[in-house]
Amino acid sequence: MGLLTEDDLASYAEIMVWAVRTSRAVPFKNGELVLLRFDMQALPLAEAVYAALMDAHLHPLPQALPTSFMQVQHFGNSSFGQLTFAQPGLDELFRATAGVITILAPDDLGSLSGVDEHSIDQGEKSELAAMALLDRRRRAGLLGSTVCLYPTPALAEASGMPLEEYAERLARACLLYTPDPLRQWMRVRQELADIAKWLDSLKIESLRIESTHMDLTLSPGSKRRFVGVTGRNIPGYELYLAPDWRTVNGVYYADQPSIRWGRLVSQVRLEFHGGVAISAQAGQGEPFLAGRLASDGGARRVGEFSLTDKRISRVERFMAHTLLDENYGGEDGNCHIALGGSSAASFAGPAQELTAERAEELGFNSSGMHWDLVNTQKKRVTASLAGGGKRAIYEDGQFLL
Repeated sequence: MGLLTEDDLASYAEIMVWAVRTSRAVPFKNGELVLLRFDMQALPLAEAVYAALMDAHLHPLPQALPTSFMQVQHFGNSSFGQLTFAQPGLDELFRATAGVITILAPDDLGSLSGVDEHSIDQGEKSELAAMALLDRRRRAGLLGSTVCLYPTPALAEASGMPLEEYAERLARACLLYTPDPLRQWMRVRQELADIAKWLDSLKIESLRIESTHMDLTLSPGSKRRFVGVTGRNIPGYELYLAPDWRTVNGVYYADQPSIRWGRLVSQVRLEFHGGVAISAQAGQGEPFLAGRLASDGGARRVGEFSLTDKRISRVERFMAHTLLDENYGGEDGNCHIALGGSSAASFAGPAQELTAERAEELGFNSSGMHWDLVNTQKKRVTASLAGGGKRAIYEDGQFLL
């Protein structure tokens, strides 16, 4: 028997098709194209999603993602021309695409650890033009996209679990063991939407986040809203917003490890002044952290602030991948910030209104990087309200409605 049963795979596939539909502003029409991107180890789930897309009268186009070996060759054994090579026909393909489903199943989390980070940075930046086309279509409501994870030995080893336990915890996190997984995700979506509506109604001027090692303040900024389940990733238990980066001050601490480009970074302490990280330390991976903060003008600024309620989340421990770890519930929930680019989903207005100029005016951060750093400590979040006064909105891992 595989890591996930046939029933689990069928439920997972049904959820992913629902997620890509949910993430698109306009309904899919029969015969529209959906890119199905997957790591090779995720083939069982990719086949299940392919079948589900066929059942939905859509046109799936499968695309295998590069293996770890291929990535090392691309970033570490290439000329500048090879590193920046633009795939022919990509723009035409992206213009024809109505949806993108990505299934990640890394076969080696440390494969890029020996590759010069500047080469990886240059290679990723060369893909930004094509990705910008997808982002424009997404903002226009013409593209749906979602991403999920499939269990692999590399993920299990990095998280300190046997593979079978990792697969079981992943399935539980994606609600695959519930009687009707898709209906359960619809319920979670509504529950988070209700909490987001409550948070927005408070008219929060600023937030203060306090834990044993952290004391951070920030302002949501104008024209903002809290965002819950959008379909952009499964699982998705967080409520997040894109704060006005200029208002971030104080100390942020990430106690949860983060794996990026094959490097492990842990115990990150960032001190912000006037919205910029003026100091950065890490128990492990500090030189890499410093390099990422210098990668572009927005990398030292905050693009996202998020809270997860432990009563809702089914992510119960460290899973060695941000897709799961940013949704950690555990004993005390989590908050996280993302260094780098902001999400337009947090803009409380018509998507087409958020031009680059308008985003800059409102304090939405712009950067080629988006790096989530998670704090799982017991914490208290206090809101200062527009009408005067303060109230706690989050404590002991849960929202205080």
